[in-house]
Amino acid sequence: MSLVAYFDAASSEPLHPQAREALLAAIDVGWADPARLYGQARRAHLLLEQARTEVAEALGARSDEVSFTSSGTQAVHLGVLGTLHGRRRVGRHLVTSAVEHSSVLHAGGVHERDGGTVETVGVDLTGRVDLDGFAAAVARPGTALACLQTANHEVGTLQPVAEAAAACRAHGVPLLVDAAQTAGRMPIPPGWSVLTASAHKWGGPAGVGVLVVRKGTRFRSFLPEDERERRRVPGFENVPGIVAAAAALRAMAAEAAQEQARLSELVGRIRDMVPKTVPDVEVIGDPAERAPHIVTFSCLYVDGEALLTELDKAGFAVSSGSSCTASTLRPSHVLEAMGVLTHGNVRVSLPRGTSAAEVDRFLAVLPELVRRIRQDAGVA
Repeated sequence: MSLVAYFDAASSEPLHPQAREALLAAIDVGWADPARLYGQARRAHLLLEQARTEVAEALGARSDEVSFTSSGTQAVHLGVLGTLHGRRRVGRHLVTSAVEHSSVLHAGGVHERDGGTVETVGVDLTGRVDLDGFAAAVARPGTALACLQTANHEVGTLQPVAEAAAACRAHGVPLLVDAAQTAGRMPIPPGWSVLTASAHKWGGPAGVGVLVVRKGTRFRSFLPEDERERRRVPGFENVPGIVAAAAALRAMAAEAAQEQARLSELVGRIRDMVPKTVPDVEVIGDPAERAPHIVTFSCLYVDGEALLTELDKAGFAVSSGSSCTASTLRPSHVLEAMGVLTHGNVRVSLPRGTSAAEVDRFLAVLPELVRRIRQDAGVA
């Protein structure tokens, strides 16, 4: 059998060659404490600040607004709870969409247990947030923060971030935007106050997240004070990882216009062909307003885990349901909020360099695998 076709970039994009090169070089020269004054430390500090400048430029921010975290999840937790903490005098109300990443929902749970309130705004059948409902929610007195992702991590639907940001601005409410699925792939929509992202989603190494807090946004870390990363993120910076993350982001962004358009065309082929070749299938998410690399579909009368196992045997690494809850038996909160089929779910997310031949092979083997699983279950 040929090599496995890796179709799970929404969980983790393979390490970009330029990130690998930068990582190996930085391990040799960027290991010292960047807060010290001797030669090796000054070199590490220079590497750290150069990486910060590059990430800021790619994300449309100032370098002094950028802090590095240990993951995208940590960036979200710090961003949500730090902004709420900084705006306690304004109010304790948090607004989110029903399809945010679990890290946002878990931070909201902590906020509620601490006496705050959370309002969850519903979405339509494609997974796009109800913009009127979102605007009404942020208009409520005492709203301290609103959260909205750039694109959904399970179905790829783009959210109306610029319009939501305008509604937030009209009511003096900061907007936290989770850009994990689009940073490095698409331009970041304007109007956000806090931005979070994760390096391993754009081809950087795992263990590096990004938290960007716009100047003028009230923010106060809820953790014990630490001198590093603008007092926003505690702990020693992973300088080699950060340098590699910046190299990957720069490389991904440089090739994004051409490569993401190519991947979007391949995703369009999957969206078009799967319903034609597999009976009783629902392709989920917006067909046009979507992240370029993600397509999700659900097969009636098919156990999702069984289908993933068969696809793995056939040489395809794909995901099912939420990337962060796939190990649980609970249906995806995103698919439930959308009101779509939650079982027999497959998420295909294409990394850079995916070939048309790999996609064609996937489309060729899928119908027979689904037919066989249905037959074994007695529903064919």
